[in-house]
Amino acid sequence: MRTPTPHKSLDDLLQEAGNPVTLLRNSQTGPYVYPVVPSEFSNWRDEQIAWQKTCVLYNQSYHMTDMYIGGPGALKLLSRLGVNSFTGFNTDRAKQFVACDYDGYVIGDVILFYLEKDLFNIVGRPSVHNWVQYQAETGGYDVQLERDERSVARPGPIVRKAYRYQIQGPNAMKVIEKATGKPAPDLKFFHMTGIVIAGHTVRALRHGMAGQPGLELFGPWDEGEAVKTAIVAAGREFELRQVGARAYSSNTLESGWIPSPMPAIYSGEKMKPYRQWLPADGYEAMASLGGSFYSDNIEDYYLTPYDLGYGPIINFDHDFIGREALEKMADKPHRKKVTLALDSVDVTHAISTMFEKKNRAKYFDFPSAVYSTLPYDKVMRDGKLVGISTWCGYSANEGKMLTLAMLDKEHSDPGTEVTFVWGEEGGGSSKPTVERHVQTEIRAIVSPAPYSEVARTSYAQGWRTVQK
Repeated sequence: MRTPTPHKSLDDLLQEAGNPVTLLRNSQTGPYVYPVVPSEFSNWRDEQIAWQKTCVLYNQSYHMTDMYIGGPGALKLLSRLGVNSFTGFNTDRAKQFVACDYDGYVIGDVILFYLEKDLFNIVGRPSVHNWVQYQAETGGYDVQLERDERSVARPGPIVRKAYRYQIQGPNAMKVIEKATGKPAPDLKFFHMTGIVIAGHTVRALRHGMAGQPGLELFGPWDEGEAVKTAIVAAGREFELRQVGARAYSSNTLESGWIPSPMPAIYSGEKMKPYRQWLPADGYEAMASLGGSFYSDNIEDYYLTPYDLGYGPIINFDHDFIGREALEKMADKPHRKKVTLALDSVDVTHAISTMFEKKNRAKYFDFPSAVYSTLPYDKVMRDGKLVGISTWCGYSANEGKMLTLAMLDKEHSDPGTEVTFVWGEEGGGSSKPTVERHVQTEIRAIVSPAPYSEVARTSYAQGWRTVQK
């Protein structure tokens, strides 16, 4: 746990900037980093195709923050902070854990693992970890915390507590059987068990990314290389490909998970002590805001669990921060999470401006066209704002540029034509990832989320599959 020492806080930075939007819009940080893993093992197109056609190995050991929460008060703490129900939640289980502020807006979401009695682990972007740690330190809970920071947030050699891999795709279970010499474990979604690979006991979670079956595997750090070597060897006959950092962040386009909600912590008197606790060099202070959606009111960027498609997992069977606000929202209209399939002619026209000397559109990077930590683009229809896009990129499996978006209900039916606005107002901000450019309108067709048919039909019923 962090030793309390005098430090410059996020609140100090906000006071200096005068407006949270100003601070985040001009942050010099680029998109969220996927470090250490090579950019490509083969090429990102074939790596994308492999997660739908054969199988892939994702190395997730470096880009996510882990925090272990132990002690008699651990479950009480998590229940107080999560919108999820904890009824029936036992060891060897996991769930998508969503935390909100007092007004019901999302601070973040992570995967919560129930490892053993009174011991939990949360894994993901650090906004939830910070909120949990703050509440643990200030709320008098009988817990012990151990943080295992992501690689870019730690000094010195990279030695983490645990490795983390995922094997996904149609051939994933064949690879597991080859690597273990036994039938693949028959697990329900988000259930865990132990398997043995290369003589080492490995924890296995039934999971899925990009809609394909597979397992998430983790264990002690010093055993990780031997386990990975055995998996790669077992996967050769099943056309397993290792996925590089470049392709990894694009799998969310097919699975429908929105990875980048703005933490709803930059306003409100109740959240001020938390802003004073957060450091000036932390994730929330350094995150960059980008895209065509502009408002001087930071709260216009906040998202509810309903916006993100998490309505099905909200449960009012326990008291949690944000409950009262979410109860008031429950029966009101909500935006719907969708995929936007961008018009290929309009996209290629925007790309063609790279071959002109002026009036260029914002550069479309491949496969993930994301240039800030928190991407927020406008979605318009008949000249009116009807929603926000938060992730954009290319899928070789679909042959399309896609975005994940949240639209007002009346504009969210599949087949509806909308306009996606690409690029920043005024030619760009001071972010080093943004060149001078001309904002561009691109036609788009509203489509389901997940976009992948396999994802829509194979995921367990829940937030990914509900299309209400």
